Amino acid sequence: MKTIKGPGIFLAQFADDKSPFNSLDEIGPGASGLGFKAVQIPSWDSRLFNLETAAESQAYCDEIKGVLKEQGLEISELSTHLQGQLVASHPAYDLMFDVFAPENLHGNVKERTKWAVDQMMNAINASNHLGIEPMASFSGALLFHTFYPWPQRPPGLVEEGFKELAKIWKPILDHADSKGVDICYEIHPGEDLHDGVTFERFLEATNNHSLSLIHISEPTRRRG
Repeated sequence: MKTIKGPGIFLAQFADDKSPFNSLDEIGPGASGLGFKAVQIPSWDSRLFNLETAAESQAYCDEIKGVLKEQGLEISELSTHLQGQLVASHPAYDLMFDVFAPENLHGNVKERTKWAVDQMMNAINASNHLGIEPMASFSGALLFHTFYPWPQRPPGLVEEGFKELAKIWKPILDHADSKGVDICYEIHPGEDLHDGVTFERFLEATNNHSLSLIHISEPTRRRG
């Protein structure tokens, strides 16, 4: 049985270059003062969190947890939505999604994808160091251009797309499994996992992957 501890807040929408929104030390007390008990940290925002350091350093992760504990907060999850989006993308969206990657990777889809996968691996390691089981993410979108059934899809296209999506994610899921981390896919428009049916298709394509759990983070969570 899970116990609800209290409300949490996603910090990405509030992070800014100006104080008090440009560091975890300063933004935390404001969140705590508003009654929040946990924060979801955007793993890509170096103003709040250094993902590469967290992936390598237990001491850094302990320090982050200590800072938040003093403020009456804990970390609910690391968010990897932007990196997860770039793990799998259709070429039609490449220009729009470049903004989620470092500028030196814009226009280089192969290297951008490699960066995204490396980011996911780092976030899994960081979650492990932080002692956090769930990790929130997006699935990416190979197939969302087929969401509306016109023009008519060739037979087997969607099935092949989910096989490819599962193939791309499998090394990440394997690593998450080895670190005791559960990737929680947020059901969202524009993602290949955008409703219960598409989640079930992905689960089937991964052969009910034994990463321990595959979760839907919103609006429900399901044991895989």
